[in-house]
Amino acid sequence: MHCLVRQTQRLSCWLPAAQIHTTAVQRTFWEREKKSGYKTKLPEPSKKQLIIDGLRDLKKEIKLWRQEVKEKLESDPILVFRPGETDIVFDFKAPDVLDKWTVTTDADHGEGKSRATLELSASGAGLFHGEVSSQHTKDGIIKRTGYANIRTKRVRKSFKRESTYDWTQYNMLIMKVRGDGRSYLINLHTEGYFDLMWNDIYHYVLYTRGGPHWQIAKIPFSKFFLSSKGRVQDRQNAIRLDCVTHFGFSVAAKKGMDGPFGLEIDYVGLEYDPSHQEEFAYEMYKTPKYIVAT
Repeated sequence: MHCLVRQTQRLSCWLPAAQIHTTAVQRTFWEREKKSGYKTKLPEPSKKQLIIDGLRDLKKEIKLWRQEVKEKLESDPILVFRPGETDIVFDFKAPDVLDKWTVTTDADHGEGKSRATLELSASGAGLFHGEVSSQHTKDGIIKRTGYANIRTKRVRKSFKRESTYDWTQYNMLIMKVRGDGRSYLINLHTEGYFDLMWNDIYHYVLYTRGGPHWQIAKIPFSKFFLSSKGRVQDRQNAIRLDCVTHFGFSVAAKKGMDGPFGLEIDYVGLEYDPSHQEEFAYEMYKTPKYIVAT
């Protein structure tokens, strides 16, 4: 014991105190969790409640597994591959469709005063509406805010297995919408396995005309550009359509556009257009390898 104390004293004399770190590393590229600090604490259920919920969901998960096996056996590329026809992916006339979407605003994290809801309109379509405000919390940290967002919940297979959408056989995104004249941002999340790719999102702008008439928006997937944490990336690449995890819309209160908004969505579909041959719309530049794309 005395020898150990004597060695420790010698080590403390030999090494400066500033070089001995006893706390966790703060400066690192590693992300601790996917929400980057935006995490809502929920009450944890008891073990008894977990068992009850698991037995209740067992029948539903087995039914979902049978449906997966049936779709796998019946899938035929010749029947699925139909140029010029629109396959609807998100139909707001389907039952329990609102349960598959999540609505978020800056007010959910105590950063702003925007509000938004997603409900069915009188015509039976999905109505994303509310009010965006650029007024932010005066805490000395938040500088800009004012947004509202909807996105689908993570697609999954049976028994809580996370999955992705596979849209590789399509090259067009088709939407029937009715807006208020605002510009909305279409978001295709491609959440990757590593923490560096948790926030990868592909965007494109949806311009709405306003007025009482519906509009059909046909957008090639080659037009979508990559961003991460709100920053457009220097190194762009075409979206991998077999890795889409979420789909959604965003609206912001930029350039004095505070006030009410409304976007009515009838359906979102996919299409293969043989006449569209473009793979990626944006020119790439060669940058030195030591430059990190941010």
